[in-house]
Amino acid sequence: MNNSFQKKLWLIFAQSVTACLGLAFVLRMFFPAVLDGLLDNLAPKTGAVVVKQVESSPKTNVTGSYSQAVKKAMPAVVNIFTSKKSPDNPHQKFLDDPAFRQFFGDQLDDPDAQAQPENSLGSGVIVSEQGLILTNNHVVASADEIEVAMADGRKIPAKVVGTDPDTDLALIKIEAENLPAITFASSDKLNVGDVVLAIGNPFGVGQTVTQGIISALGRNHLGINTFENFIQTDASINPGNSGGALVDTDGNLVGINSAIYSRSGGSMGIGFAIPATLARQVMDQIVAEGNVTRGWIGIEAQDMTPELAESFKLKTTEGALVAGVLRGSPADKAGLRAGDILLSIEGKPIADTGSMLNLIAALIPNKKATLKISRAEAMMDIVVLIGKRPKPVIAKE
Repeated sequence: MNNSFQKKLWLIFAQSVTACLGLAFVLRMFFPAVLDGLLDNLAPKTGAVVVKQVESSPKTNVTGSYSQAVKKAMPAVVNIFTSKKSPDNPHQKFLDDPAFRQFFGDQLDDPDAQAQPENSLGSGVIVSEQGLILTNNHVVASADEIEVAMADGRKIPAKVVGTDPDTDLALIKIEAENLPAITFASSDKLNVGDVVLAIGNPFGVGQTVTQGIISALGRNHLGINTFENFIQTDASINPGNSGGALVDTDGNLVGINSAIYSRSGGSMGIGFAIPATLARQVMDQIVAEGNVTRGWIGIEAQDMTPELAESFKLKTTEGALVAGVLRGSPADKAGLRAGDILLSIEGKPIADTGSMLNLIAALIPNKKATLKISRAEAMMDIVVLIGKRPKPVIAKE
């Protein structure tokens, strides 16, 4: 009886040990972390600090990271270096006079005493694989030489294809093929609060990415450009960022960084970018015609105020008051008068003079457009044959 009981007890023990060894083998082969954790708990404490280590394997979609958008857009953003030759010295004939040089010869030959070329820095965005680059007009406007520094380290000379000072945009070209061109997004679909990234070369430190949100849309009356429809963002834009890319979280172009509001010269969280949709329109016209053609009707207008709206017995301050009509202009020929209030153009409502100017500029010259106006408390439509906006007259010194 006792022997039988001992045999059974030994058999149970042997089976238990075998099962435990089998379990340990399975854990070691397929679940080593579990076994290591059990052993660590059983091991005596030695005072070592146990830390959690992130996995070293790369992740393609990291929550809160914009690395994929940056990898997509950054190769298409370039640095632009411009230089302007110093003007000829009007007194050079005196400097070359032997009698004059007898007294000041050493100083005249001093390189530090001679005028040096003016250099400036900006950014640009590659918009085609054939070497077309969008940037700000003020980056290249007065340049005698333009050099583009690519993201891969190459430096290539560039030439101006066309400019549009009214929107502060310029198109330049480098002789290169198969370039990493940016992908355009529709800036018309942006919303306040959307996350955006600004890419450029601030202060010449090198290609830099900053992050922020869209603070406002349709900003105008800033006195920066003739035609203003800016995207406002708090993504840091500093000197050298001009002409760089404002992209969405997918790495697609939504704007061209253009200007900042600043009291110190650095970013204060108020930056402005030209919408990608407008930049695309300007670029396409420059490529097709070499310049930008805009609609024009020949009026002077002013914003409506609550006092003006009340005097004209209007319920809102929307619209633009026609303050003057140029004689012989399309507006004059169509019968538009001073005192009329423009309410819409081709069915698109006018909020103020800024939106009115943009809507008229978008019209095609030599085609008719319908303007809705208020005159003497009556609503009416006026059909205008759109003219071509005259080029600004630049006074010569």
